[in-house]
Amino acid sequence: MSIVTVAEFVLWALFGLLFWRRKLHRRFPAMGAYLALRVCSTPVEAVLLYVVQQPWGSDYYPIYFFPFWGVYLLSAVLLFFICMEIFRSALSAFTGLMKFGLLVFRWAALVSTIVAVSSISFANKGLMLIPDIAYALMRSVSILELCLLAFLCLSMHALRLSVRDMAFGIALGFGLMVSNDFVMALLNPRNTSLTAPPQFVYESLILATLGIWVAYCVAPEPARRPVMLPASSTIYRWNEIASALGHTGTQVAVRQPANGFFLTDVERVVEQVLNRNLKGGASEP
Repeated sequence: MSIVTVAEFVLWALFGLLFWRRKLHRRFPAMGAYLALRVCSTPVEAVLLYVVQQPWGSDYYPIYFFPFWGVYLLSAVLLFFICMEIFRSALSAFTGLMKFGLLVFRWAALVSTIVAVSSISFANKGLMLIPDIAYALMRSVSILELCLLAFLCLSMHALRLSVRDMAFGIALGFGLMVSNDFVMALLNPRNTSLTAPPQFVYESLILATLGIWVAYCVAPEPARRPVMLPASSTIYRWNEIASALGHTGTQVAVRQPANGFFLTDVERVVEQVLNRNLKGGASEP
C-alpha cells in the first residue's frame, strides 16, 4: 500500500507538471489550483499522519485533523468550479446555451448543497461536525460530476465535442473517481483497514484514472473549430432562444394598421373625385 500511495503521488505530480507545461491552467484555472493543492498537501498530510500514528504522537492529533479536513473542504469547493469550467468549455461554441446553462447550473448546485447540508445529523457536536459537513458537500459535488459526465456523453454529437477534448477527459476522470468512491463506500464500512483487498482495487482504479489524465496531456488535442449548423437545427434554435432570454432588445415603433387602412381609403376617394371631375370637364362642349 505504501508503494501504491507513492505511485499515486508521482502520477498526481506528473499530471500537474504536464498540465502546467501545456498551459492548460489558463483554460482551467480551478483545475490548476486543485492539482497544486493535491500535490502540495499530500506529502504534508503523509508526514502529519506518520507523526500521529506514533505512540508519542497521539497528543498531536489536532495538527492532522484540521489540515486534512480543511483540504477536503477546499477540494469540494474547487471541484464545483471545475465542473463549471468543463461545462463552459464544452458549450463554448454556443454562447446562448452556455450563459443560460451556467445560470441553471449554479442554482442546481445551490439547491443540492442546501439539501446535502440540511440532511446532516447534528447529533455530533463540536469538531466531529466538520467531517459530516465535508462529506455532505463532497457528496453533493460528486453527484454534479456524474450528471455533468452523463450530459457530455449524451450531447457530444450535438455539441460537436471530441472524445479527445481535454474538457471531456477531465470529466471522464472525475466521473471514474466518483463512481469508485461510491462503490467503495457501498461495499466497505466507513472505518476499514487501509490494507484490505478492496483498498487495493480502489487505489488501482485511481492510478488508472491518473494514467488516463496523463495520456490526455501527452496526446495532441484536436483544435476546436467553429461549429457550422443549418438554420433548421434544433440546437441552433435552442441557442438563439437562450440568447434572447434576459435581453429586452431594441424598441421598434410599429404603425397601427387602422391608420394605414384609413389613409388608403382617403387616397382612393380623392382619386375617384379627380377622375369624375376630369370626365365631367371633357363631356362639356
